[in-house]
Amino acid sequence: MLTKKQLELLEFIHKRVKRDGVPPSFDEMKEALDLRSKSGIHRLITALEERGFIRRLAHRARALEIIKLPDAMEKGGGFTPRVIDGDRSAPPPAAMAVEAVHAMELPVMGRIAAGTPIAAISEVSHNIAVPGSMLKGSGHHYALEVKGDSMIEAGINDGDVVVIRETSTAENGDIVVALVEGHEATLKRFRRKGSAIALEAANPAYETRVFHGDQVKVQGRLVGLIRSY
Repeated sequence: MLTKKQLELLEFIHKRVKRDGVPPSFDEMKEALDLRSKSGIHRLITALEERGFIRRLAHRARALEIIKLPDAMEKGGGFTPRVIDGDRSAPPPAAMAVEAVHAMELPVMGRIAAGTPIAAISEVSHNIAVPGSMLKGSGHHYALEVKGDSMIEAGINDGDVVVIRETSTAENGDIVVALVEGHEATLKRFRRKGSAIALEAANPAYETRVFHGDQVKVQGRLVGLIRSY
């Protein structure tokens, strides 16, 4: 038997996961339940976890997995567990007994130019929830807001948020965050030509820029994209 607040929180998490694909933040839960502090949310989540309704995923911020719902919610809301995990094809019905929803909060390190390079980004402006399936590899990840339209033919629009895996190396054809001459950051397709590095736009209105190898430092590789409508 769940208390009224426990049921309200479980229902709120369930609705947000169905709508957005990721659980709400603790601040959003606190506001939705009209609680004064996030400690109350932590207590409710612990109670739901102890009763087997949800599970917290280790080593991931803001990561909750809904295991089951009360009978009343299942009958009234048509609850069907499903896997939300990037681009993978849906599993067969027998594999869908447990919902595996997880997300991770990444720092948004300001804006990155997809056009004329802007000043290098270095400070966290806010955090954003990212599906765990985007976080490829074991390296550190961060997010950037795109400014400009030079990568539009690669499906990257002005205002999009790109998810970047931190790395100092890249293969030809990778879309990377490149630091140019130590003070300008840009998002471009990487090409190495002998001792030179070409940074290619994905928009015919912009020219490919070519630099000496020591003028460009790769700071990360594109692994995902988030768009708001």
